[in-house]
Amino acid sequence: MKRISLFFIMAAVALLTFAQQPQKGNSIALKVLVEDMVEPFPATAKQQVENKLNRLLTQNGIASMDYLAQFFITAHAVPVTKDVIPGPPMQIAENMEITFYIADYLNQIVFATTTVTTKGVGTTDAKSYIDAIRKINLNSKALQEFVAQGKAKIIDYYDQQIDNMLLKSASLAKRKNYEEALFLMSTVPSECKKYKEAIAMGDEIYQQYIDYLCDQNLALARTAWVSGQNAMAAEEAGQYLANIYPDAKCYQEAMALYDEIKAKVLDDWHFEMRKYTDQVNLEMARINSWRDVGVAYGKGQQPTTTNIGFLR
Repeated sequence: MKRISLFFIMAAVALLTFAQQPQKGNSIALKVLVEDMVEPFPATAKQQVENKLNRLLTQNGIASMDYLAQFFITAHAVPVTKDVIPGPPMQIAENMEITFYIADYLNQIVFATTTVTTKGVGTTDAKSYIDAIRKINLNSKALQEFVAQGKAKIIDYYDQQIDNMLLKSASLAKRKNYEEALFLMSTVPSECKKYKEAIAMGDEIYQQYIDYLCDQNLALARTAWVSGQNAMAAEEAGQYLANIYPDAKCYQEAMALYDEIKAKVLDDWHFEMRKYTDQVNLEMARINSWRDVGVAYGKGQQPTTTNIGFLR
């Protein structure tokens, strides 16, 4: 019962925090994906490249995703020349070419690419390589045009595919594959010409989803309560009732069961039904909720291995 009470405290805090923050559209987001570095590059180089790519996205108003959905950004470094500068101390100077890519992982299509040259100096190969990465100018014209081109290509992709995505999402929902359907709609960026249609579709499917969950959890709650009609049965029933949303069609039936249990166990049952109190931000809260369902599904569908060899 303490777990149930904690759940509602956390939910209330999350909703209050959400209401206080300005909400933005679901814009384009990319996964930063960097292959493991091979000799002669140091292991620390991978993190250095990832940091650079994250900064490049941030500076251009693009979010970085923590999971691979479809689109990603990466970079591949190739040493060109290496010179040893006599000391003391002896130093190593390396000229490198670093090629940047924005690509579609699912369809294995490169949307944008550019190559920049950089030079690093250090007392070891590792230090010279890291110095070369550090010197990459993220504000260069080449990198700015690279990001702009990649973003434009992704928007164009969604504009061309959105009708098919809407049809597929509706079809998935009919087969009760609600999470996958919501994931599909959660990926549509606000720059897409039919973004509003995607939001409407997501909201419609989300309603079907929470109605389905309500029916399932209400049936389980009733079964749990009937089996004992005591404090233990009430606690089990409460675990199911906690998954029922206020805007689900069977919410009033769930409330009736809640009242019945409450009257029976009195103060032994410290549980309250989930409620929405912030009507002003309810619409955005719903959008945020179904996107969370979609993102959770996407994170669970990650490939076991990542092969981006098609880039080269």
